Amino acid sequence: MPASSRRPARLQGRVCRGSRAVADGVLTRAELRSAAWRPLFRDVYADAQLDVTHRTRCAAAAQLVLPPGVVIAGRSAAALYGATTVAHNEPVDVLVPTGQRFGPVSGLAVHVGAIDEVDVIRRQGIPVTTPTRTCWDLAQWLPTEEAVAIVDRLAHKHLVALAPLRASARARVGDRGWKRMVRVADLADAGSESTPESRLRVRIVLARIPTPVTQFVVEHDGRFVARLDLAWPHLRVAVEYDGLWHDDPEQLHRDRRRLNRLLGEDWIVLHVTAKRLREDFDGFLDELRQALRSRSR
Repeated sequence: MPASSRRPARLQGRVCRGSRAVADGVLTRAELRSAAWRPLFRDVYADAQLDVTHRTRCAAAAQLVLPPGVVIAGRSAAALYGATTVAHNEPVDVLVPTGQRFGPVSGLAVHVGAIDEVDVIRRQGIPVTTPTRTCWDLAQWLPTEEAVAIVDRLAHKHLVALAPLRASARARVGDRGWKRMVRVADLADAGSESTPESRLRVRIVLARIPTPVTQFVVEHDGRFVARLDLAWPHLRVAVEYDGLWHDDPEQLHRDRRRLNRLLGEDWIVLHVTAKRLREDFDGFLDELRQALRSRSR
């Protein structure tokens, strides 16, 4: 006989500790295993009608799983700042102070490192690493391309300033991971407006092509012509990332009209799609190098 899908009023739309709900006589263990409840972590359940987001999981971990001193960090911290998106079913990144024992815990990605008091704040009641400390951890835990893309977003949202971040990274010469932080900070650009644009720019720079200007505005006789994702203004060469929003016919029409104006201004504009970035990036690099060479003569 299937378990009752009971949702007591006091727990509706909430996250609870299963053992506490059973001890209080609110639910039975069989009812917790019913379709009415969704397990988030060991002994932590959410009302199945609750829209569980990554933030929900971060809050549940902070309130019901993490011991004092352990904080939300990395991609999860960046998601709480609105600088990236993490799926609801992905592990929550947490940082455990060196010397403190915790984990492993299913549903958590546990990292260990030194934490200073100034590295932690509370955001909507959740203990989380500061944006600056989050950048440091991202640089250590993620591939460079992905870390830079998130640091770009933190900088674009004015949560970190890149000049102090770079200075701070260089001030920690000799600390474990300082070179990775310097690399990520040097590659970051607050002008980037999307994660794909960030990744494209980083891959171009890592291919030893001169760093482009982000969101460059082209004007003619003081009048706006276009704004370009990536540009080498002195050579009049630009790269545009074509995202999924080009399925919108009106947006496609506006973009192509903008491209025509740019061609009238004697620009070379190369377009990159997600498919090309994934499957033929070397071919695109050859085209970009050729375009830059043709304008350098």
